[in-house]
Amino acid sequence: MARALRNDLTAPPRVPGGMMPRFDTPLVPRQSIPGRALVAVVAIMTFLASLTTGGVMLVGQAASVWQAEVAREITIQVIPATGRDTEATVQKAAAVARAFSGISDVRVYSKAESSQLLEPWLGSGLSLDDLPVPRLIVVKIAAGATPDISQLRNLLREQVPGATLDDHRGWIDRMRAMSGTAVAIGVGILMLMFAATVLSVTFATRGAMATNKTVIEVLHFVGAKNRFIARNFQRHFLLLGLQGGAIGGGAAILLFVLASFISRWFAGTVGGDQTAALFGSFSIGFVGYVGVLAQIALTALVTAVTSRQTVNRTLESID
Repeated sequence: MARALRNDLTAPPRVPGGMMPRFDTPLVPRQSIPGRALVAVVAIMTFLASLTTGGVMLVGQAASVWQAEVAREITIQVIPATGRDTEATVQKAAAVARAFSGISDVRVYSKAESSQLLEPWLGSGLSLDDLPVPRLIVVKIAAGATPDISQLRNLLREQVPGATLDDHRGWIDRMRAMSGTAVAIGVGILMLMFAATVLSVTFATRGAMATNKTVIEVLHFVGAKNRFIARNFQRHFLLLGLQGGAIGGGAAILLFVLASFISRWFAGTVGGDQTAALFGSFSIGFVGYVGVLAQIALTALVTAVTSRQTVNRTLESID
């Protein structure tokens, strides 16, 4: 009888019906200082990640517009030469372009207009009469048409000596490379931010476990499974991730909405038009806002999964 009594005193207490213990207070305090710090870190990371995503989308949209506009135009240059009637050569080249299939419009730049194009680099007030300033002819391709540029180039070479055609292919390739580089850099920044978020959550989880070490040991003593403890930590950090992600993502959305409103407000001004030409309307559109919301959910998911894995590894080391 004494042996049975001794076994009862040393055995861990049993929970009736195999139920896990219930707590009046959460296993991990919600308003702790590390928890608030983690919310701030997640909010900052989500804000920067959303800005990066929006910036990449704006660059991609602007690059697509630029490529579409440049691809719909080709340029014919006529270089003045001694003994050649430049004006007649320009008109003949324009006539050849107008007669070619798939061309919607041909605009001939006058000598004065061609000189004005050089003013940003050479300044105004200079006499360019003695310089062989090329005469330009801008040829627009009809919508949906795919003219044979090589054939047009050969026709100009045969019928209009001194005329050269530029289809801006090199410029388009450089623009495509620049936009691809911007997207790659943005993806790299996002990966670094998610890595920083994972590290922050890992350290915060270990700190929370160290703070609640006594409670965790008691739970082990009463027979709580590792998944029960991990589930409590996961729920706690999921809520923190959602809170921080909502703050950071919401701030990014407000910033994009404000930037779009300001760009529309200054539309028609010189600065506004130049900014719109480079970056568009600063509107990331419906897809962009959905992407920001997806980042908020992804940040919360990463926070929860990281905390659960950290708790499981820590508990396995304790066992």
